[in-house]
Amino acid sequence: MTDPLFWHRLQFGFTAAYHYLFPQLTMGLALLILILKIIALRTGREAFNDTARFWIRIFGINFAVGVVTGIPMEFQFGTNWAQFSHYAGGVVGQTLAMEGIFAFFLESTFLGLLIYGERRLGQKGHFLAALALFVGSWLSGYFIIATNAFMQHPVGHAVAADGTLQLAKLGAFVFNPWAILQYLHNQTAAVVTASFVMAAIGAFWTLREQHREAATISLRTGVIAGLVASVLVAFPTGHEQGRLVAAHQPVTLAAMEGQFESGPGAPLAVIGQPNVPERRLDNPIHLPAVLSWIAYGSFSADVRGLNDFPVEDWPSSVELLYYSFHIMVGLGTIFIALMTLSVIQLARGKLLTTRWLLWILAFAFPFPYIANTAGWMTTELGRQPWVVYGLMRTAEAASPTVHSGAALFTALGFAGLYLVLGVLFLVLVGREITHGPRRATTVEEMK
Repeated sequence: MTDPLFWHRLQFGFTAAYHYLFPQLTMGLALLILILKIIALRTGREAFNDTARFWIRIFGINFAVGVVTGIPMEFQFGTNWAQFSHYAGGVVGQTLAMEGIFAFFLESTFLGLLIYGERRLGQKGHFLAALALFVGSWLSGYFIIATNAFMQHPVGHAVAADGTLQLAKLGAFVFNPWAILQYLHNQTAAVVTASFVMAAIGAFWTLREQHREAATISLRTGVIAGLVASVLVAFPTGHEQGRLVAAHQPVTLAAMEGQFESGPGAPLAVIGQPNVPERRLDNPIHLPAVLSWIAYGSFSADVRGLNDFPVEDWPSSVELLYYSFHIMVGLGTIFIALMTLSVIQLARGKLLTTRWLLWILAFAFPFPYIANTAGWMTTELGRQPWVVYGLMRTAEAASPTVHSGAALFTALGFAGLYLVLGVLFLVLVGREITHGPRRATTVEEMK
C-alpha cells in the first residue's frame, strides 16, 4: 500500500471512470437529439422540437460536469505519469491536442447555439447546429479512442535517438485498425446509455401521466435506438474487437475468459470463478468450442491459455479482469432482451399501458453505466502490465518524484470534489425532469 504506483493507478482509474459517466451520455444524446431534430424538420411536429429542447438542456448539464471532471486527467499525464508523457508524448500528444482544439471547441460552441440560438437560427439553422454538435461530440470521442488504441496496439511510430517515441506516419496512427473497431464499439455503447436514459425518463413521465407527447416520443425513441445499439454493441463491433484482442493480445483473451490451459476447441466460460493460485476456473459452466470460434472463426482453432505465457506478462489482476468482462457481456445480453421485449410491446401498441415493463425501463438506466465502466475496466486491465503494449510497462511510466502520500491526498481531494459535483448534477437534472419540455429559447425565458 506504500507503493506509489498503486496510488497513481488508483487515482487515475477513479478519475477516468468517474469522468466517463458523463461523455457516454453526451455522445449518445448527440445522435438521438439529431434524430429528433430531423423528424421535427420533416414532419413539422412541434412536439419533437419540444422534446429535443429538453434533451439539449440535459446534454448541456452533462457536458459541463464532464468538462470539469475531465480537466484533471489532462494534468495527471504530467503529474502522475511523467515518464509515460516523456516517452510517448511525441505520438499521443497529437490526438490529445486535436481533441481539445478541433472537437471540444466545436462541440461547446454549437451547444451554446443549440441552447440559446433557436429563435435567431430558425428551424433549419437549429438543425445544422445539432448536426455540428453531433460531429464535434463524436469527433472528440474518436481522438480520445485513437490515443487509447495506440496504447493497446502501437502503430505509426518510430524510436528517436534518445529512446522516446515519435510520430512517423500520421495516417497509420490516426486510422489504427484497433482505433476504428474500438471507436465503433464505444460509440454504440454510448448510444445504449443515452437510449436507456431517454426511455427511463419517458417511462417515468408515462407512469406519472406527465408531458404525454414528450413522454411518448422519448420512450419510443429510446427503446428503438436502444435495441439497435444493443445488438450492434454485441455484433459486429464487440465480436470483431474480441478477434483483435485474440490476434494481438492473446494473454489478455486468456485472462478475460479464465482460460489457463491451451488447446483446440476451447470452451467459452459462461460463469465461473478464476482460481489464480491453483490455475483453474472453479465451478465453470462452459459452451464447448465457442471461444475458439469467437476468437479465430473456427470451432477447432487452438486457443492459448495463461499457462503458455510468463507470469510477469499476465494482466496484473486476472480476477478483476475476468469479472469485469463477464459483467459487461452479461448486462449486454440483458439489454438486448429488455429492448427486444419493449419494441415488441411498442409494435403491438401496448408499451404505454404495460406498467410493469415501464417500471423496469424507468429503473434500468444505471445498468448501461455499469456495463460501460466494466467495459473500460476490461480494456485497461487487459492491457496491463503494459502502458504502451509491448513497449513500456506501467511500472516504468509513473512519475518517480511523486510519492504515495501525495497521490493519496490528491485522490481523496478529487473524491470529495466529485461527490459535490455529482450531487449538484443530480439536483440540476432532477429539476429539469420535473419541469419537463419547455418552448423557451432565450436566456431570459429560461431563468
